[in-house]
Amino acid sequence: MKTLFQPEAAGSTLWVLMGSPLPLLAGYLLLINLWAFGLMGFDKSRARRRGARRIRERTLFLSALLGGGLGAVLGMWVFRHKTRHWYFVWGLPLILLAQIALAVWLARWLTV
Repeated sequence: MKTLFQPEAAGSTLWVLMGSPLPLLAGYLLLINLWAFGLMGFDKSRARRRGARRIRERTLFLSALLGGGLGAVLGMWVFRHKTRHWYFVWGLPLILLAQIALAVWLARWLTV
């Protein structure tokens, strides 16, 4: 009885078949980081005006949690915004470190 050769979809073979998601992921991360950076700058400009509507702190944290950790941290220090709040000074860099650790773990997992 003849057996058919069925190659395994391992490593890069799977990416050849379905296309690499890396350009899409890189585009998303670029946009979300620009968005988080812009939110920090916009909120800082609103903070200078009396009675202006502000962006909620949870929105700023959510933009960092969704992948914009670098943009949020850079925006916090460039605009000197929310630097007196301990939960921003410690929270945003911790989010960024967790995202870097996740990226390193994924990179090692995908190359094995």
